[in-house]
Amino acid sequence: MKTTIPPSIKNDFPIFKRKIHGKPLVYLDSASSSQKPRQVIDTIKDYYEKTHANIHRGVYTLSEEATLAYEDAHRKVARFINAKFKEIIFTKNTTESINLLAYSLGLELKKGDEILLTEMEHHSNLVPWQQIAKRVGAAVKFMKVSQEGELVIDNKLFTPNTKIVAVTHISNVMGTINPIKEIIQKARSIGAKVVIDAAQSAPHIPIDVKELDADFLAFSSHKMLGPTGVGVLYGKQEFLEKMTPFLYGGDMIKEVKLEDTTFNDLPWKFEAGTPNIAGGIALGTAIDYLTNIGMHSIDQHEKELLQYAHEQLSKVKGITIYGPRDLKKKAGIIAFNFEDIHPHDVSSILDTEGIAIRGGHHCAMPLMKVLDIQASCRLSLYLYNTKEDIDVLVKALEKVRKVFK
Repeated sequence: MKTTIPPSIKNDFPIFKRKIHGKPLVYLDSASSSQKPRQVIDTIKDYYEKTHANIHRGVYTLSEEATLAYEDAHRKVARFINAKFKEIIFTKNTTESINLLAYSLGLELKKGDEILLTEMEHHSNLVPWQQIAKRVGAAVKFMKVSQEGELVIDNKLFTPNTKIVAVTHISNVMGTINPIKEIIQKARSIGAKVVIDAAQSAPHIPIDVKELDADFLAFSSHKMLGPTGVGVLYGKQEFLEKMTPFLYGGDMIKEVKLEDTTFNDLPWKFEAGTPNIAGGIALGTAIDYLTNIGMHSIDQHEKELLQYAHEQLSKVKGITIYGPRDLKKKAGIIAFNFEDIHPHDVSSILDTEGIAIRGGHHCAMPLMKVLDIQASCRLSLYLYNTKEDIDVLVKALEKVRKVFK
């Protein structure tokens, strides 16, 4: 099956008209943040030029239009992952979504309770749980990662004391696709709540939270063609209704007395203060764009590129690739090192060729220790990438070699 996404899709993204050091931009860092199509950029511009007003507060036309557009964006996200409107909360990013859960769920834990994570977690799904555990006296345990970059699921780690299991859907370093369904089933058997970090999966593969039976799931707008400053937290309604808010103040209240406060209905109970209205509406536009292309088409496109990239990089002498060799267990992310050249140096030289990749520890320092490296180069693919982008990268790596001869 050949991809249905044509190379001309780049025309929708104004940034690809730009030259970097006189060279066409080859952007291979979408795992960090994706580029934005004209439709999303225009939505932000149109909002501020034509519609801006605060939401849920005014009975005049501008406020009503902004409110309807912002709430409609919640509905688009809900449909995107097959959730209810009340189950979609807008935050600043995945990090804030997970912090919300860490405080709302974690502070209810007690000494002797356990939080189960993995060694491949992004710091955003590790540090909040680590710090909350210190405050309440809970223990943090970790599922190990094999040298092949796959999760080792040890049944002995799932105990009656395990209250929260927080795991990334797809590794932001190696692209490893974790067996989320199996993990959810094991957590369900011991009564633990499951938090899924979907920052690297929601932009790339179809997600159905009902089919997954996920309790909570978090992802970011800026990694899926939307603007920065907007994140999503999905939670089962039954849990969200019982949870205590993380932030307090305007718009998350129903009634305030000097003695006490009654909180608002979902999802506004967790959305305190004036939000990123333009960003939320523009996320809705990004969802429209992805839906029109089709998440299955995007997934297929990236699978083809991933296979091609692996084949081409494997031909380059001195390349070490990290993560699963079975590409069926992997998404469109490749972590690699090139000879003994530091990833920062590789990235800097590639930049002179107009190529953007990431070099560093990728906010996953514990995983670097597991892999016995300080850092790595990382290329990450998205719907606007092509095989020609990979060819340009491979050719430029020879320039890197010559510089360090």
